[in-house]
Amino acid sequence: MKSITSAYDTPADGTVRGICSHDCPDSCVWEVKVEDGKAITLRGDPDHPITKGGLCAKVNPFLERVYSPERVLYPLRRVGKKGEGKFERVSWEQALTEVSNRLMSDIETYGASSILPYSFAGSQGLLQFASLDRRFFSLLRASRLDRGLCGETASAGISATQGNAKGIDPEDLRHSKFIVLWGTNTMVNNLHLWRTIQEAKNNGAKIVVIDPIRTRTAAVADWHIRPLPGTDAALALGMMHVIIQENLYDQAYVAAHTLGFEKLKERVADYAPPAAALMTGLSAEEIEEFARAYATISPAAIRVLIGMEHHEHGAMMFRTIACLPGLIGAWRDLGGGMTRSAFAYWGDALNLEALMRPDLEDETIRCFNMAKLGEVLTDKDLKPQIRSMIVYNCNPATITPNQSKVKEGLQNEDLFTVVLEQFITETARYADYVFPATTEVEHLDIVPSWGFLYIGLNKPAIAPLGEAVPNTEFFRRLAHSMNMSDPCLFDSDEQIIRDVLSGGHPWLDGINYEHLIEKGWARLRLPEGWRPFSDGGFTTISGKLEFYSQTLAEQGFDPLPVFKPSQESPAGDPELAARFPLTLITTKSMHFLNSSYVNMRRQRNSEGDPTLELHPEDARARDIQNGDVVRIFNDRGSYEIEARVTDRVRPGLVTVPFAWWSSLAPLGGSANLLTNDILSDWGGGAGFHDTLVDVATRP
Repeated sequence: MKSITSAYDTPADGTVRGICSHDCPDSCVWEVKVEDGKAITLRGDPDHPITKGGLCAKVNPFLERVYSPERVLYPLRRVGKKGEGKFERVSWEQALTEVSNRLMSDIETYGASSILPYSFAGSQGLLQFASLDRRFFSLLRASRLDRGLCGETASAGISATQGNAKGIDPEDLRHSKFIVLWGTNTMVNNLHLWRTIQEAKNNGAKIVVIDPIRTRTAAVADWHIRPLPGTDAALALGMMHVIIQENLYDQAYVAAHTLGFEKLKERVADYAPPAAALMTGLSAEEIEEFARAYATISPAAIRVLIGMEHHEHGAMMFRTIACLPGLIGAWRDLGGGMTRSAFAYWGDALNLEALMRPDLEDETIRCFNMAKLGEVLTDKDLKPQIRSMIVYNCNPATITPNQSKVKEGLQNEDLFTVVLEQFITETARYADYVFPATTEVEHLDIVPSWGFLYIGLNKPAIAPLGEAVPNTEFFRRLAHSMNMSDPCLFDSDEQIIRDVLSGGHPWLDGINYEHLIEKGWARLRLPEGWRPFSDGGFTTISGKLEFYSQTLAEQGFDPLPVFKPSQESPAGDPELAARFPLTLITTKSMHFLNSSYVNMRRQRNSEGDPTLELHPEDARARDIQNGDVVRIFNDRGSYEIEARVTDRVRPGLVTVPFAWWSSLAPLGGSANLLTNDILSDWGGGAGFHDTLVDVATRP
């Protein structure tokens, strides 16, 4: 079947510049050498200011993924039982006809809301992530999906204090003298920023890591602070107590640019260092020392990423930490303040409305949070029940919490499941139809980095292998097969990119399609030495940084920063903790990108078998030796895994890797059999890290 509106101009020979679209803050630019229409080598672009020729261990062998004999290259139809992963090849025409007939039958019988899209950031290329797919499901009037599993919680929390989630340019950390890496394993998950942090360190900066685990980053930091999981807000409030009590705050900045200082002062009275120490598991002396250093060494910067998002009170944690730079006036200084995601800038600069067409969406149609997929698929009282699900850019059978429920739902023969994929993932094994998706070297896309202020155009280096198509082309074909005729469903990839760049924002001055075709990438046109809140300019209702938020009060939340233990924690549920006394944190892997690459033998060999880490005290109490096979369990599930006894984790804490596919783990099972799907306070995230478990020797 020929493309409806897309054409690919790929060279027979030459070098083509592209950009990694994985869910990573770095968004590295690469160069692909092509000979006789085949990609021969792929390397980091040496001229790109961030990539500087280097790619991560995950992506270096990317072409092995592209040319893997296990690639899905043709439409497949299930012939075995769900979960067996047995398929037969069918034509595009046959597959589309049968899928269209089923979807139209569901719409006629149950209504369009019986259809659920399920996608996330398997590709951060804007066209694959959120373009024709969003238009298609809006016009179809399918059930809507809240994609808040990661990112939205942090943005919502920071915005509650600042009005938006903007921060300093991460590259300006080179000017900092005190850098706090809070909930981020930078060396593993934000590798190209480490160069900037190392530059600051060489210029005399002190590097502090706040993490319950002694990560690779924590191991080389000047100072590692190890609070109990989920107590970050208590630590920040204890810091604020010291800073205010000892008059270390910036009185002029607070008076001019903040709201609610006196009420904050009253609140932090409850968080004197001895009290905060009991909450966090730290010493009062360490809290005091940290607070004084942060308030007196400038420029001081806080770098936050993913770690705290996956908590029930994650938004409040970020909201609380966002108060700190305002309290000490860190925003005044180049290299001072806080930084998380550059997407707060891209959201202003790019024409995302032209991309996703939110005007087509009917907000009265029901919306499900993606973290609750297991609950949604197994709810017998749901009217109408989900009859069909289309999955793309995502592997929910592995990455979604409360995995047993998710798989129970996917196993249901009444659920019609369509998956767009490059490989037969854990989720694809349950699909009725699998359609072949292109890799990044096979399609056109545009990728704004969320870790830096750069955007890149990904040009296809080779023609799609087999009959693979990008997501945009799949939804064009499906729309055509279902007799949908709205012109916006058939925009070409090039036109979508042009529209995304068409907003006329001054930060995009000169950055258009032609510029990116020629240069490959560009930096957002922020002024040199940009300091977003040096003179205030917060976008809250008051126009100030809000220690006290009337908006939160009206929404039913505490208007002041506060620490609350999660429902599933030793402090939140002592009875449950008596049964499951260990807190579980799932960790990112060095050689996997979430659940991507787990199926690649090279990466699995480099990663090594998954292990459970537990402290020697907890191992002795359970008669567990290093290397033993143990069972980790709670009421949601259990599985077996090899134990590693180590002081990398503190007592009462265990870790397992996040991404493993159950079918490929040596002993089966994966972390999300155990994890908590409770939603975060606001922002739509999930409490993955608010999970209580126990560990026992194998019977």
